[in-house]
Amino acid sequence: MRVRTAYAVAAVMSLALLSGCGAADMTKQASPFANAQGAKTVTLSVQSWVGAQANVAVAQYLLEHKLGYRVDTVQVDEVPAWDALSQGRVDAILEDWGHPDQEKRYVDDKKTITRAGGLGVTGHIGWYVPTYLVKQHPDITNWKNLNKYSSLFRTAESGSKGQLMDGSPSYVTNDKALVTNLKLNYQVVFAGSEAAQITQMKQFAKEKKPFLTYWYAPQWLFKKVPMTEVELPAYKEGCDADAAKVACAYPHSPLQKYLNTDFAKKGGKAAAFLKKFKWTTEDQNEVSLMIADQKMSPADAAKKWVDNHPATWKAWLS
Repeated sequence: MRVRTAYAVAAVMSLALLSGCGAADMTKQASPFANAQGAKTVTLSVQSWVGAQANVAVAQYLLEHKLGYRVDTVQVDEVPAWDALSQGRVDAILEDWGHPDQEKRYVDDKKTITRAGGLGVTGHIGWYVPTYLVKQHPDITNWKNLNKYSSLFRTAESGSKGQLMDGSPSYVTNDKALVTNLKLNYQVVFAGSEAAQITQMKQFAKEKKPFLTYWYAPQWLFKKVPMTEVELPAYKEGCDADAAKVACAYPHSPLQKYLNTDFAKKGGKAAAFLKKFKWTTEDQNEVSLMIADQKMSPADAAKKWVDNHPATWKAWLS
């Protein structure tokens, strides 16, 4: 139930950028090599959450070390990334959590963006509480009981209401509408980025304090801080069509890849490789954990994964 979507680097991705979930749009800093005919260069859009960075790190490593391309990366927030891709400022988006309006505009109508298949990972946004809290209050996992426990989640930022912690305002989120439409005594408070949100959750967990958070899977943090999803009203097709009236859970979203249409046609081995790039939630979490928790550079994490999984990536090059 976590569509929230969730999501840089300029030449080489840095762990410090994990804090950039809400980073400013950088489409104007697009690579001059993007969509350059005949150039052995690929420009990838990279979002600020670590799962998306893991995709780009592995794709970049293989493009550079196995196919001989130079890879440039540009940080772009989710919706502006579609504009950048359509205009050829970037060549590919490797993890999209679902933007039907953008897909209709650029893929179906303008045809400036081409579908490149599924990433192999299913994304889910939802509301989560720490599992240690569920052991104390088993009924807290039903949204109908949240008001009964709102006082547990009060913070300086939420005042007299319970705090529902979100990451970046740039993510896909229906949380303000959900709080209003479900008549919940909660205040949505944005941490500002995935990294800031993780820091807060880890601190709460260390002190065994209650917290309610917008979160998503796949995500490596579940291995460090066990969390249980709060059951929201069941998702039904179209229940989120009107953003102001949303009163249902987030859908499960098979994450998708997209290419600039000219690049899809003329990008040669790089375009073919990115179309075939497909891995599992476990693969992504393995690389994400190395980057975010073990403090490896994205390049080193990608190399380690590549060294350990030749059977998987060799199929992408065939």
